[in-house]
Amino acid sequence: MSRSRFNAVHHAPWVASVGLFVIWELGVRVSGMPEYILPSPSAALAAAWTFREAIWMHAEQTMITTLGGFLIAVIFGVILGAAVGSSRIIYSALNPILIGFNSVPKIAVVPILVMWFGIGGIPAVLTAFLISFFPIVANVATGLATLEPELQDVLRSLGASRLDILRKVGFPRSLPYFFTSLKVAVTLAFVGSVMSETVAANVGMGYLMMSASSKFNVPLVFAGLLVIAVMGIVMYGIFSLLENRWTKWAVRGARSA
Repeated sequence: MSRSRFNAVHHAPWVASVGLFVIWELGVRVSGMPEYILPSPSAALAAAWTFREAIWMHAEQTMITTLGGFLIAVIFGVILGAAVGSSRIIYSALNPILIGFNSVPKIAVVPILVMWFGIGGIPAVLTAFLISFFPIVANVATGLATLEPELQDVLRSLGASRLDILRKVGFPRSLPYFFTSLKVAVTLAFVGSVMSETVAANVGMGYLMMSASSKFNVPLVFAGLLVIAVMGIVMYGIFSLLENRWTKWAVRGARSA
């Protein structure tokens, strides 16, 4: 990739983001949109600065619950994905259950979690887990299931056991699928934790935005949305960096184009 093209790719996200905020700001100002309907980005950023201490406290709680649920989803998803991807019997048995469970709106599960665990961080952690584990299961299972039968036959003829094939070939080959699932799952985990916090918490960004909306402080609501978006982008970027480090062999050709 040429240097000029690299610079263009590197700066494109910043240009697009700044352009979006400029269009948003101009659109609100030109249309005269009331602040209680759609605040401008400058109003949202001003609210973020005014309530920065409260936002920091609630954002910290949301990050903790999100990462807690996401970590559980990674552990559970890898184990279940490995089982589903390496066995046709397990795949046939569990696939309908997984699809059906993933089809259930998780907002409908939050009241049940509240009845079981009460109001607090546990429902948020579990909601983040429930909404984010399916992409990990599906991608890990796909990565293992796409291992060529011919390659498996050759490895078996060389004396490799089924566990050896999974550990030394299957899991490394499924890393691109795994990191793709992590980038999707971590953003979904934020959705789950914030969704639960709006219903069953007294701390967190979801609670903060619900409290602000009840007081018609719409700029603070949008400030909360921007903070959640930034946290999601940061986590997505971290896993993208890890993906670039560990799966260069899988995307080398595409990146040199």
